[in-house]
Amino acid sequence: MPDSVRVVIAEDDVLLREGVARLLAEFDFDVVAQAADAEDLVRKALAHRPDVVVADIHMPPGLGDDGLHAAIQIRQQRPDVGVLILSQSYEEHYAQQLIGDRAEGVGYLLKERVGDVETFVDAVHRVANGGTALDPEIVARMLGRRAHDRPLDRLSPREHDVLAAMAEGKSNRGIAAALSVSQAAVEKHVTGIFSKLDLDPADTEHRRVLAVLAYMRDTPTHA
Repeated sequence: MPDSVRVVIAEDDVLLREGVARLLAEFDFDVVAQAADAEDLVRKALAHRPDVVVADIHMPPGLGDDGLHAAIQIRQQRPDVGVLILSQSYEEHYAQQLIGDRAEGVGYLLKERVGDVETFVDAVHRVANGGTALDPEIVARMLGRRAHDRPLDRLSPREHDVLAAMAEGKSNRGIAAALSVSQAAVEKHVTGIFSKLDLDPADTEHRRVLAVLAYMRDTPTHA
């Protein structure tokens, strides 16, 4: 049996923090540490070297975006540690800062998604394994703002749907199930996306990351 996924949880609301810890424990995650502020999060993440950190974006001591900056620091110092950030509201520029130039092992979900147990647990697993998990609402808004972006204008409506599912971190099989199409059709659409976004032939997984970053970089940052 494979080792349990090791998790550090950071949330200043003790009830929510304990609730997330119990939920993950029920699904055989190993919660190795909990933190109530951003500084403690960094210390515990560096000390325990978990597979993934699940952290609130707004945390003490500043109650601003301290959790985000802690997550970025962890990603810089421990690139092998996945980071899943939870946010009360949609903040596109936070997602951009978190992902930077490397979408592997990173996730950004709205807090309400924790109540969707299957989606939340899948996201934690995915990020821990080096994948990407972006909230469907965030992906939809990003793609919806692309009216004048030339590369994405080349995509067909179905290719937009496939790119949205790809950005959420779904595999080709998962995309096929979500869109009720064959896996062969998805593979054809993915190839079309790579071509239309001018992504040179290379490792498929690497190009998937670049496809996600391509539209995120083009999104206007706002405060």
